[in-house]
Amino acid sequence: MFGNLHDRLDELAVFHRLEDDSVFRAFHRLLSIVGEQGIEWWQRKGEFYRFVTALYEKHTDNWTEYLKNLVLSVETPCTWYALHNQPIPETIRKSAERELAYLSKMAGISSTMMKQHHFIMGFGEFTGWEGLQPDWYAEDIDLESLFFERLENIQKYGYGKWAKYKMFQMKAYADSYRLKPVSYPDTIQLTDLIGYEMQRNQVIQNTKALLRGQKASNILLYGSAGTGKSATVKAVANAYAGEGLRLIELSKNELHLLPELLEELNSNPLKFILFIDDLSFQENDDDFSALKAVLEGSISARAHNTVIYATSNRRHIVRETFSQRAGDEVHRNDTMQETISLSERFGIQILFDKPNKNLYLEIVQNLAEQYHLHISEEQLALEAERFAMRKSGRSARAARQLIEQLACQEEFTKES
Repeated sequence: MFGNLHDRLDELAVFHRLEDDSVFRAFHRLLSIVGEQGIEWWQRKGEFYRFVTALYEKHTDNWTEYLKNLVLSVETPCTWYALHNQPIPETIRKSAERELAYLSKMAGISSTMMKQHHFIMGFGEFTGWEGLQPDWYAEDIDLESLFFERLENIQKYGYGKWAKYKMFQMKAYADSYRLKPVSYPDTIQLTDLIGYEMQRNQVIQNTKALLRGQKASNILLYGSAGTGKSATVKAVANAYAGEGLRLIELSKNELHLLPELLEELNSNPLKFILFIDDLSFQENDDDFSALKAVLEGSISARAHNTVIYATSNRRHIVRETFSQRAGDEVHRNDTMQETISLSERFGIQILFDKPNKNLYLEIVQNLAEQYHLHISEEQLALEAERFAMRKSGRSARAARQLIEQLACQEEFTKES
């Protein structure tokens, strides 16, 4: 059985890119020696261990789940037809169905099945060997149904790296860029955020409009530091990732590459938040013009499936001094108006001001409940005000830092 399956995997055409994955290759090699004559036991043992090691290094022991995610994220010829809303040619579809049947069998092979096979049983000559063999988990799966269901809903699930990852970082190099997947993104959820419900709902409603294919606005979230502006954007991205939303974070220094990025994303069926955190400019900053062009909607700038969410501690974004206001430029007023009006080019501007005492204490109390702290409300309020004085003011960030410190202290007390 295993030998025939290996031969079929040598014939992959639609899913040939699976061979680029180290774990898949290791399993393929393991199958290749099943049933072969003249293979020494130590060679078989080596291939067995090489596969298990490769799988474990991916932080899983579930071979079925690993291969499923791999199959559903790899780009295939079928992907191209789905992206262009065209039917898959019958020959390609039949090839895909046949290969998915082989891959489903492959995904269902557990370590127990391998050990029961005659070439593994040969290890039984060595006392106690069976108990030392590492294991992996596997189960029956229908990859064909899953794959074609994903294709039919590609605008929700994505494809390739867009199916595998939910957040990305834009990294410039030379005159171009690459999008680096974030393997361990911030997992903050909307339920983790306390206060600022009105501000948060504006971001949510605008994001829902984007997901529905309606005209959505670019948003500037501005105000005091530590009030949850960035956390709001990331929490919204996490909340709607399952509906086809992805987040791409870029820095101010990469703004000149925005038109190129938007051109790439324009044909993508997913929806995107382009996230610029802590945005500010110096006067005569070249990146200022790049962002201005995108916000105004140049010919190649604004894509139908993207919005820009930027955070800033200042509404007018551009740093300005009194000496600059008194400059000797003839049309200084026109320049000043252009400088301070960049924020006006965001369709929505949302203020995150410092919380008053009541809101600050509400945030502290709710976080204390989330962390299951055992402390009276009176003592917690006292600690919160003391902490705010040390941090030079109340903020959502200060509230979380306080609670994290109190949680550590409580845990240390328990242990001691």
